[in-house]
Amino acid sequence: MFSVGKINIEKAILLAPMEDISDVSFRLVCKELGADVVYTEFVNSEGLIRKSEKTHKKLEIIEEERPVGIQIYGSGIDSMASAAKIAEKKNPDLIDINAGCWVKNVVAHGAGAGLLKDPPFMQKLVKEVVDSVSLPVTVKTRLGLDNDSIQILDVAKRLEDVGVKALTIHCRTRVMGHKGEADWDWIPRIKEVVKIPVVVNGNVLTPQDVQKAFNETGADGVMIARGAIGNPWIFYEAKQILNHGSITSIVDENLKIKTCLRHLHLAIKVKGEKRAVLEHRKFYSGYLKGLPFASQIRKELMAIMEYNFVEDILLKYLERLQNEPVEEVIT
Repeated sequence: MFSVGKINIEKAILLAPMEDISDVSFRLVCKELGADVVYTEFVNSEGLIRKSEKTHKKLEIIEEERPVGIQIYGSGIDSMASAAKIAEKKNPDLIDINAGCWVKNVVAHGAGAGLLKDPPFMQKLVKEVVDSVSLPVTVKTRLGLDNDSIQILDVAKRLEDVGVKALTIHCRTRVMGHKGEADWDWIPRIKEVVKIPVVVNGNVLTPQDVQKAFNETGADGVMIARGAIGNPWIFYEAKQILNHGSITSIVDENLKIKTCLRHLHLAIKVKGEKRAVLEHRKFYSGYLKGLPFASQIRKELMAIMEYNFVEDILLKYLERLQNEPVEEVIT
């Protein structure tokens, strides 16, 4: 059971915090398609303290996406505690600490997975964050820096001891990044040493992976990251498998295209038309995957800068698919 604060969800499926991906528009789409808990992009603690407008915008949440967590990162104890207080004012359901980002410039500054270099310091930093806010605090981390420095059992106990309410474990080391197989075998071992909820992350790319992760690890939740990019229906299909044993409602061209437009429409409200349409280009490949002549449509969309034209192209394409059946061509 994923029990954190007022959240109590059996076999929770969570959307991971992802830079430049999990803004409010994407979070809401995933929520509508079955995500139980969603997280903001990871937010720089120093940027919050310096009152960076761009950083503060990442804190914006809306009621419809709840339960939602704000994730912060940094390496300074005082700055992280201050950032947590700032984030708390936005009234999220929880505050999450990023102790797993593997990117070089983040780790080099001692943030993200860099915190794993010094578990006692990591524990001290997390304690200060926990003590600075009234909201529940959770942590997302990795197994260790590399295979020779896996200390996750000790880290998990340290974090529980200072009041962390749940742990999400990306079951790779820092040096692995997103490469190689995630080692889910650590999850049952972690659950043996802590009583708080443990969420598994890594190698969850299909709805079948969600069920497999629950079955093999006994985790209290499964967090999806890259598997949701351009494919938010992974939550919709995973819920069907968990509830009915199989996918009972197929994701067809109508749902794919309507979801693509819904996502873009929401993004425009947040970012403005020009920026939203430009940034939405990275999602077309996923939204149109498996549809006939998708490469041709993507090429047309990549040259468009206005929502009305995007909508026109996609709705005409949908009409064509529904009224002129063609042999499936994967592009």
